[in-house]
Amino acid sequence: MRKAYLFCTILLAVSIQVTAGDTISIFQITHGKFAAESMRSLAPLADGSSFAQFDSQHEKVLKYSFATGEQTGVIFDVNDTKGDVITDVDEYIPSPDGKRLLVGTHTESIYRRSYKAEFYIYDVESHHLKALSEKGAQQSPVWSPDGGKVAFVRDNNIFVVDVESGKETQVTTDGRRNEIINGIPDWVNEEEFSFATSMAFTSDSRHICWIRYDESRVKTYALQLFKGLRPSHFEFGDYPGEYAYKYPKAGQDNAVVTAWRHDLVAHATAQLPLPLPSEGYIPRILPGIGSQDVVLCTMNRHQDTLCIYSANAEKLACRLLVTETVPKYISEDVLSNLSFLKDGKGMLLTSDRDGTTQVYLVSQDFRAQKKLTNAQYGVTDVYGYDEKTRTLYYQAAGVSPMEREVYMTNGKGRTTCLTKRKGWNKALFSSDFQYYILTWSDMHTPFECDVFDIKGKHLRSVVDNKELKETLATLEAPSKEFFSFTTSEGVTLNGWMVKPPHFDPSRKYPVVMFQYSGPGNQQVVNSWSFGSMGQGGMFDQYLAQQGFIVACTDGRGTGGRGADFEKCTYLKLGELESRDQVEAAIWLGSQPYVDADNIGIWGWSYGGFCTLMSMSEGREVFKAGVAVAPPTDWRFYDTIYTERFMRTPQENPDGYDTNPTVRADRLHGALLICHGLADDNVHPQNTFEYTEALVQADKDFKMQVYTNRNHSIYGGNTRNHLLRQIATFFEEHLK
Repeated sequence: MRKAYLFCTILLAVSIQVTAGDTISIFQITHGKFAAESMRSLAPLADGSSFAQFDSQHEKVLKYSFATGEQTGVIFDVNDTKGDVITDVDEYIPSPDGKRLLVGTHTESIYRRSYKAEFYIYDVESHHLKALSEKGAQQSPVWSPDGGKVAFVRDNNIFVVDVESGKETQVTTDGRRNEIINGIPDWVNEEEFSFATSMAFTSDSRHICWIRYDESRVKTYALQLFKGLRPSHFEFGDYPGEYAYKYPKAGQDNAVVTAWRHDLVAHATAQLPLPLPSEGYIPRILPGIGSQDVVLCTMNRHQDTLCIYSANAEKLACRLLVTETVPKYISEDVLSNLSFLKDGKGMLLTSDRDGTTQVYLVSQDFRAQKKLTNAQYGVTDVYGYDEKTRTLYYQAAGVSPMEREVYMTNGKGRTTCLTKRKGWNKALFSSDFQYYILTWSDMHTPFECDVFDIKGKHLRSVVDNKELKETLATLEAPSKEFFSFTTSEGVTLNGWMVKPPHFDPSRKYPVVMFQYSGPGNQQVVNSWSFGSMGQGGMFDQYLAQQGFIVACTDGRGTGGRGADFEKCTYLKLGELESRDQVEAAIWLGSQPYVDADNIGIWGWSYGGFCTLMSMSEGREVFKAGVAVAPPTDWRFYDTIYTERFMRTPQENPDGYDTNPTVRADRLHGALLICHGLADDNVHPQNTFEYTEALVQADKDFKMQVYTNRNHSIYGGNTRNHLLRQIATFFEEHLK
């Protein structure tokens, strides 16, 4: 369950006029009028001085100089190829030596990160283009280190193509839908461990290694599909169809995972003897530190112990490198930031063992760990490590939980902040760390992207969002501000507030509170991504222009404030979070400009769960609420996410019984609940069971369902319709 769903907006090329003083419309918001430009599809090249990027039509991959910003070449052009012909390109993956590209077209999304596409091999020098395979679309292609082979998955089986000869070899044959998966994660591993490829070559390119998922014992969940519109599924015109897939719910059977290798010379397949805890996970497979090695990570089902192994594919042996154990659970970013030094002299590991997330350098013999960072509120992203200078480049919350800076720490422990402006900073470094593209924004300013050299000299601006800024200047802009307060339990919480245009402090305004509240998530941020729907809080500004104050508070369990604050909700999701939202409503109601009798709350996904929990907390402070795609009983949600924070229902029945469905008879206030009928993440079952509990408790509510829409609830006019229902509901009940 990720906040990313809330920012999923269909950006259509629609001409929408805004004149000075006009109020914005929901249609403008959902159809891209206020979408900010940023640096996308950009990849640093191995030469250190250049990067690649798509042209605006997605027909070319262009080469640019970091230093000058000038285009220095065309790496790929659909109109200048020999052999096969394609009309556009969705992605490109350079070979390790840069001599070839994998280019993908006709992409079809599967889940959040996974997709399949038709991939082609392109020779940069000869311009020759040929299909990777003629036997169907491919998934998760991976180059071998020598650039001579490409592995991919089709129909749950692994194939390897020899680039020179074009010979395609099928490595596995046991893959079957809803039974066996090779080389790509199943739904729950992809969703909750944030990866879409689970195979890797050894550095000598002789072996392909992978994770195998046997999901035969995992129970199936089926979603009903209808003909619908935009798009229409005509095959379901008379009778509904069904999409059935394996989804392990909390406390239920997971897929059984094992690690395997195939020798591409000897044509032999064998299982790697990876030690794995009972019911454990393999959340990562990475290229190894030796010529015949890969790295495999394992985690126990409680997710409080991570083991990192080096697996020798030739000798079929696994060696334990590092064990990381922390109280409660290991945060997901530990896996995302894990990397090995190219010279083989150790690895980088992030950990919150000391209270905040910091980066540690693990020695070459893997026996010692040196703490490299000391960011006040923790490291939030690792950009890379220059092995020549022993310098680490990273993003951190060094000044405030609501902001991010970019830092470098050299081998002598000296730390330099590379960013000067308050707000949200992130960087993309050249492969030699001599240049970086800095993306900056704050809650008032859309993204600005600039190129700097490593000494801090500004070289050029590449994105300024000038047109969007001019558009925003024509609007009656509400004010945006941060606030903080202390609850009755002595907890200080941070928040933001959007006030109506021409705010009059002598008046009393109704309030709409938005929140997400999930573990580690942050909504109170000084970034253009702030707000209930991103885009600088444009939907919140729309509500403010209708006469509402819109506010958001990050309660206990959210990120940016250290492990104790984030993990205090362990084993009792919803209890402290809802208590803090009620406290926020009480604090807001005490302000002289707030109508305490007209306060509403809403949220999406985890935010929908917390909305329902807050409206049934016991203190009747909310007059109305909207829950979009909410979990309503954690027994219905997946194993990896839920058990990370709650353990299993068998171990923690009281924690699982603290949920909106059990509290249905305590619901106070008017409620609108919305759900997509094809939600593969938070199943419609959650809403159906919860509303049945409301019916039996004799509680009135309104429900809005969206045909064939997933957890993001978009497509065609859907997002526009959904946001209008939310706005209209609050206008009806809070004014």
